[in-house]
Amino acid sequence: MSVKNLILIVAIVGVVSIATWMTKGFLLNPATDSPDTHRANSDHKHEAIAHGSEAPPAGEPPVIDNAPPAGPAPEGMVWIPAGEFSMGSDEEMFTDARPIHRVALNGFWMDKTEVTNAQFAKFVDATSYVTIAERKPRAEDFPGAPPEKLVAGSIVFTPPKEAVPLNNYMRWWAYVEGANWRHPEGPESDLKGRENHPVVHIAYDDALAYAKWAGKRLPTEAEFEWAARGGLDRKKYAWGDEFKPDGKFRANSFQGNFPNKNTVEDGFAASAPVGNFEPNAFGLFDVAGNVWEWCSDWYRADYYRSLGSQSVAKNPTGPRDSSDPSEPGVAKRVTKGGSFLCTDQYCSRYMPGGRGKEAADTGTNHLGFRLVRDDR
Repeated sequence: MSVKNLILIVAIVGVVSIATWMTKGFLLNPATDSPDTHRANSDHKHEAIAHGSEAPPAGEPPVIDNAPPAGPAPEGMVWIPAGEFSMGSDEEMFTDARPIHRVALNGFWMDKTEVTNAQFAKFVDATSYVTIAERKPRAEDFPGAPPEKLVAGSIVFTPPKEAVPLNNYMRWWAYVEGANWRHPEGPESDLKGRENHPVVHIAYDDALAYAKWAGKRLPTEAEFEWAARGGLDRKKYAWGDEFKPDGKFRANSFQGNFPNKNTVEDGFAASAPVGNFEPNAFGLFDVAGNVWEWCSDWYRADYYRSLGSQSVAKNPTGPRDSSDPSEPGVAKRVTKGGSFLCTDQYCSRYMPGGRGKEAADTGTNHLGFRLVRDDR
């Protein structure tokens, strides 16, 4: 569903809801061309998809290069070693994450945690940047929409009061006027006590602007999955195969009956402060759950099938364009890691092999980011 259609929905029913579970289907700045005209940026040192010698079988264990980085650790970052691993998932629900294939990556630095509200506030204070969710949609971009419906805002999880069928995601997502990174649930909410929570309502271009200011970049999908796995071999979760080892939660997710009743057994109804749960083997926090995280790759449902099973993809940066059969005409980027709303009742994509997808100019209250930096 296009943003123009969603604006018309606002005019009719007074609320805008998401169009797809993973994408939410709302573009605050609509794309003016088709996904096939979008091309991925290549402003960092990666090959698009370079294939080397014949790959070992996808079932082979990961290979970790223990060579140290060239320089000292940047503040707040950890070294992710070079290596080779089996990327993807054979989980039945993850149809876009097959086939499992071999990927080789150079080493890189990665933020230990998601970017926080306090960190993003420093960026805004230094640059006077205004996020997409804070900008009023332009009338010329939405012909036919009543002017009073063109309001700045973003998409917020709004649980129903009772159990509902899970075949209509519009029952628990709504476009909320005045929702943005400063006001995660809407204008009556604020960041008091949430300075160390991950910043949310961040569209792709917002994350790019922060990355440029910070001298970093967004991770590729392959980099994120390699880092999230922490050297483990095709484990179900970033910490192993058991969801609650020793009875302890290892990620911020949804417990109870989705979407209406979160029993908050892990201590958090929404986002958690970064670093609240144990890190993975590479020293990264919250690579599963808490908030979804932007990656630099365009999303294609058929991308993994295009890589070829007999070669190793070296430093892949994703496809050249975006295509999602569930929402034709909307260009999307990959997101990884899942969020506080993930549950085995509906979405288990907090697993490292799971793939998310989001319209590039859409933000929500469960979507943030972290950054990486090449070794210098």
